[in-house]
Amino acid sequence: MHCPFCSADDTKVIDSRLIGEGDKVRRRRECQDCKERFTTYESAELNYPRIIKSDGRRQKYIEDKLRSSFLRALEKRPVAMEMIDIAIGHVSHKLRALGVREVKSRKLGEWAMEELREMDQVAYVRFASVYRSFEDVRAFLDEVEKLENDLPPDIRENQLNLLNVDSDEN
Repeated sequence: MHCPFCSADDTKVIDSRLIGEGDKVRRRRECQDCKERFTTYESAELNYPRIIKSDGRRQKYIEDKLRSSFLRALEKRPVAMEMIDIAIGHVSHKLRALGVREVKSRKLGEWAMEELREMDQVAYVRFASVYRSFEDVRAFLDEVEKLENDLPPDIRENQLNLLNVDSDEN
């Protein structure tokens, strides 16, 4: 590893730690020439299946695109970045575990929606409204009603209410 400060090629690893879910390594290094310290991150390079878009185009799986979609759906929502990283890890793991060369983008979208559904109802509806291209208000309301009726109790109690309904009114 070349030193980012003086470009020397003799650096020494001082400390190594696993980060995330154990799939990445953080290393502290020290340059033997200039004595500057810096951090590097290591992860396995994995071959993901290619994604088949709805128009038939094929493209590489890009985790940052999935992260961007999650962040857009979760904008201004009280969800920790750690939870987002875990959800993205789940989707990426499912994709790798398929053991196929290609997968339809629809499958990837469904997995993302499953993760969002468990994390935050509002983010789920935001993502679903774009992903499923709701044609009218009725389709949107149907999705909200389905979400309210189908959410398991253990997940429901960890959510903020999607609709402002006071328990005294029921």
